[in-house]
Amino acid sequence: MKYMLMMNCPRDGYDKFGSMPKKDIEGHIAFMIDFSKQLGAAGELVGAEGLASPLQARRVRAGTDGKPITDGVFPEAKEFLAGYWIVDVASPERAYQIAAEASAAPGLGGKPMNMPIEVREVMAGPPKDL
Repeated sequence: MKYMLMMNCPRDGYDKFGSMPKKDIEGHIAFMIDFSKQLGAAGELVGAEGLASPLQARRVRAGTDGKPITDGVFPEAKEFLAGYWIVDVASPERAYQIAAEASAAPGLGGKPMNMPIEVREVMAGPPKDL
């Protein structure tokens, strides 16, 4: 089963992260690289990426003429998606275990950040009765 594990951060998360001491940022990044390598070696990683700041985000919809209409930025949002992993694992419990490991990535002073990680199954297709 495939699951998407979404790492969320608070509105000011990008600024707080960027203001940490360089050694703490390096420690966090090293953890994330090693974490992804371990998932890859176990054959569980489908893909993973960090996302740019929400200040660069735009919502896009088609106008009546089909051309893109963009809205944004949305600074009033409480949380933002900061990154994600897509994993292919045998059970939801394994996906939860991986999410907990990601949540404990080191932050300021090397202490676990305990970031919220949303876990959702990736659907293989529409329900069979449709």
